[in-house]
Amino acid sequence: MASSNDVPANIPAASKGSWTSFLKSIASFNGDLSSLTAPPFILSSTSLVEYSAYWAEQPNLFVAPAKEADPEKRALLVLKWFISTLHQQYCSRSEKLGSEKKPLNPFLGELFIGKWEDDGDVGETTLVSEQVSHHPPATAYAIQNEKHGVELQGYNAQKASFSSSIQVKQLGHALLTVTPPGANKDDAAAKETFLITLPSLHIESLIYGTPFVELDRTTRIASSTGYVAKIDYSGKGWLGGKKNSFTAILYKESEGEKNPLYSVEGQWSGTFVIKDCKTKKEVEKYTVGEQKTVPLKVAAISDQDPYESRRAWQDVASAIERGDMEATSAAKSKIENAQRELRKVEREEGREWERRFFKRIDVNDDKTFLKLANTLNIADSIDADKTGGVWRFDKERAQDAKSPYHKEGGRGLGLTN
Repeated sequence: MASSNDVPANIPAASKGSWTSFLKSIASFNGDLSSLTAPPFILSSTSLVEYSAYWAEQPNLFVAPAKEADPEKRALLVLKWFISTLHQQYCSRSEKLGSEKKPLNPFLGELFIGKWEDDGDVGETTLVSEQVSHHPPATAYAIQNEKHGVELQGYNAQKASFSSSIQVKQLGHALLTVTPPGANKDDAAAKETFLITLPSLHIESLIYGTPFVELDRTTRIASSTGYVAKIDYSGKGWLGGKKNSFTAILYKESEGEKNPLYSVEGQWSGTFVIKDCKTKKEVEKYTVGEQKTVPLKVAAISDQDPYESRRAWQDVASAIERGDMEATSAAKSKIENAQRELRKVEREEGREWERRFFKRIDVNDDKTFLKLANTLNIADSIDADKTGGVWRFDKERAQDAKSPYHKEGGRGLGLTN
């Protein structure tokens, strides 16, 4: 690890001491790194609950599979869409801010709600993200485009540890439901479902004060029509390679991965090429930097529910952006202390916080999920204890949640008397 004499020049002088202490604390820490306090200059003013929006910042790619009648090509479009989201999910922040920042840890019940609007064929795509568990921390989300009958829902948690770099194991999964052309959007049996596992990642360049995310290991996507995609991640190593590299294949489950239909190779943060394995011809070259994202629209802070992220954290975010760490600490403590008091009241009354949009399920009741999970050999590794449960979007509960304020109001945030 770096000593105080090795602190990178890009780190502000006032932060050098805290940066050295932070690196030392990481190296000696045994437990979940999310509980560590990071130096001010790598704190983000954005809550982790907002990260769910990265799944659909290109709504045209999100709905594209619903326009394709051929299940094989539909599976390829899902693979293309998934790879296209990786840049936004794991790279866009470091490009914008200069390095990866530590997000705000969401509080239980925190919400992030918005929509993407498209004047063309795509229509409106909506997002609901909710912090459904705090110990352990887990975020659930639902992204829907009713016009095309496409829905993505899922939940995730992170378990961070240190071994030469910060290693992050992502827990949870995502389910994409697509209505094929001509199918009834209200007929669940007519829809196609894709189960998506989440990549592991690690934080590179931490010692230099310019952290960025690199993905590793494997992601798999299985469809209810019998197609499987496998994405293997690699990065720049001591002996070569390029940053953010990957290789992927799409194959028919019945034929096995030794007989791929398509291959995809390149950099998920740059350019990747899709090839037809039978003809050996290039199908498409996709360059991330040439694609436009659609801005997510959210309500004005004054119109937001007290539990919506940007309203709840506005004093904290403002203090971080000013570089006022004393005000940051005070504003965070106000929320955290109010949350602790609310949990205490719940324990005394023998009740649990009521989730607004999501509910726990027993995976044994979700036959479609179990079938796909068995295809990917992950059914036995679903550990609900590490994510506070297995979470699904509850449409009935969501309808009841449309009132402007939760019955708890802002009391759990110290925002009301």
